[in-house]
Amino acid sequence: MRVAVVAEYYPRAADPTLGVWAHRQALAARAAGAEVEVLVLHRPVPSREALRSRDPRALVAPLRQRPRVRIDGIPVTYVPFLAPPRPRAYARWGAYAAPTLALALRALRRRFRYDLVHAHYAAPAGDAVRRARAGAPLVISVHGGDVLGVPRDFAGGREAVAGAFAAARLTLANSRGIAERSRALGAGDVRVVHLGADLPATPAPDSTTLVTVANLIARKRHADVLRALWLLRDERPDLRWLVIGDGPERAALERLARELGLAERVELRGRLAPAQALAAARERGGIFVLPSIDEAFGVAYVEAMAAGMPAIGCLGEPGPQEIAASGGGIRLIPPGDPEALALELRELTAEPRWRRELAVDARATVKRHFSWPGCGRATVAAYEAALR
Repeated sequence: MRVAVVAEYYPRAADPTLGVWAHRQALAARAAGAEVEVLVLHRPVPSREALRSRDPRALVAPLRQRPRVRIDGIPVTYVPFLAPPRPRAYARWGAYAAPTLALALRALRRRFRYDLVHAHYAAPAGDAVRRARAGAPLVISVHGGDVLGVPRDFAGGREAVAGAFAAARLTLANSRGIAERSRALGAGDVRVVHLGADLPATPAPDSTTLVTVANLIARKRHADVLRALWLLRDERPDLRWLVIGDGPERAALERLARELGLAERVELRGRLAPAQALAAARERGGIFVLPSIDEAFGVAYVEAMAAGMPAIGCLGEPGPQEIAASGGGIRLIPPGDPEALALELRELTAEPRWRRELAVDARATVKRHFSWPGCGRATVAAYEAALR
């Protein structure tokens, strides 16, 4: 079975962490028996963050992306397209990307006669594949933003997502909540396929250090962690927070940490390559905390749990709810509630025996339900169902 993967979010030279979960799923599908090549929708325009920084290297990085590379042995082709800025036109990016994607698909099929196309995100990738007339069955993976944010926040977004679903033979959702949302937007045959994590041979050391691995963006609600730390400032002056990631909220978080008198307790390590980020988190050990909203799945939770770190997420969020329903090792608090987060942290840091029990449960949950081999087998089974 030959599969052409089409994705907007996928690792690039300038950002090796971008969409790494899509790459890991491609690797897992290959290990389960599929032949895979990848086409990446690449908009060679600097990000708003790069424009604000005025860093010459960041400004030219999109233009320096090599058009063809191999990542872990998988051939990856970056398909350029031009489109207006995201805030105004993101729902139409599929239409802008379709012409060059159609050419890339035709070229790919001449040397790699794919049996189906697997698009990550209903829009823009699924919409672009539909418009490009790929000539093979379409499978769409939805990851949250495409069925939560795109229909809500962008003019024409609902139509783009619904059009992609109408063209798809099968839709893969990363949680039951996202599957339900996809059906409400018109997806027909929907099945849940969980993403995965690697299970280290030995767990991380037990520690009360707080650890977060995530982009520094508003919906991740990192400021709630700072406010919870401030609430615990007197009874737990030893509490520290390691943050691995970067993004537009960094300056605001640094400022808030100073205002709350917590700057010495917070280490903003910046963005690291995936393997380095996981190694840094495992080395420190502790409690993984990410009170994020609009969290469709959250590979970061299961990666931390695989390393033996109890995790904290939010009630009502599809991903954390899905993980909690699968087993122990993750605690859920109300979203946007630093007081509830502080209470949970107080109990976890004060009860080492309970914390260690949660760490054991966390690894067991990942091993049973969120392994990459399991993801690969489920993905290939979905491909076979789509071809039938």
